[in-house]
Amino acid sequence: MTLTTPDGKPTLAAIARLTGVSTPTVSKVVNGREDVSAETRAKVLAALEEAGYRSPGQRRSTTGPDVVDVAFDSVNSNYASTVLSGILDYAAEAGVEIVLSVTGPAPDALLDLGRKAQRMVDEGRAGVIVVTSAFSDAHLAAFRRRQLPVVVIDPLNPPPADVVSVGATNWSGGRAAAEHLLDLGHRRIAYLGGPDSAECNQARLHGYMSALMSRGVEFTPELVIHGKFRVEHGIAGLTALLDRPERPTAIFAGNDAIAVGVLREARRRGIRVPEDLSLVGFDGTVLAEDSVPALTSVAQPLHDMGRAALRTVLRQARGEQLDSHRVELATQLVVRESTAPPA
Repeated sequence: MTLTTPDGKPTLAAIARLTGVSTPTVSKVVNGREDVSAETRAKVLAALEEAGYRSPGQRRSTTGPDVVDVAFDSVNSNYASTVLSGILDYAAEAGVEIVLSVTGPAPDALLDLGRKAQRMVDEGRAGVIVVTSAFSDAHLAAFRRRQLPVVVIDPLNPPPADVVSVGATNWSGGRAAAEHLLDLGHRRIAYLGGPDSAECNQARLHGYMSALMSRGVEFTPELVIHGKFRVEHGIAGLTALLDRPERPTAIFAGNDAIAVGVLREARRRGIRVPEDLSLVGFDGTVLAEDSVPALTSVAQPLHDMGRAALRTVLRQARGEQLDSHRVELATQLVVRESTAPPA
């Protein structure tokens, strides 16, 4: 049975006859609709692949540049702007165009994602880079069903096994931060982290705990406070820690924004950093360099993470085999002025 038209294109009707389903059902599979059973979907996809069917996006013209969508929660942060600069730098080198969208943090901001994903395919997008917590597994699946390459940067939660993610060595970074404070002589070291459920936060916390245990320092749960990766959490976190019977002599903050919040509240209370309290951040953004005092921080290679994400999307778009679905770039502790031996 021929599955193609005279000009060599497979027909949906022929695929339907081969698989024993209706043409509308084949169309639903092609368009990534949800109302098709897993068994039928697998059978139709196998027939489409055998026939060499390509979606409109896969048949996009090769005369123009590739276009990649990039979705952020917000670009109003040093973290986002540094990641974006890496994406744009590599795009300039590779001759790729970038379409930027800001989703906001809430999934409700994404309406009719299936139709949005299909529009990306129809418009010939080469892939999507996700730097937002708004995309759930179901959202990512809408892209993957349409064979649209997706890369997630520093996800708050582990993405599905078939989705590529790019991040940093959060565990070793957390351990390096705590080891630096331990080397200075600190023993009561607090951790002000991000959301308790966030994968990157858990990795940084576990690295911190590992450093304490390796030096024989008892882990004190009361010195760990989770919240948002925001300045406000640093302010509230320091306030809560100062109410403890024994105050910490040092704080490891889950990101630079939290650390800046600690600095602000410490200054308001007349607490000197680092004379009275040592402080380490995480991310290594310009916030760390420009704060007063300059902040010791675990630097993530945010610029390189952006470059790696775009490079990986383009490799997938070309059909290249990836060595791993997880790319981790090394962190580095940068010691500045906010840490010193305990008084």
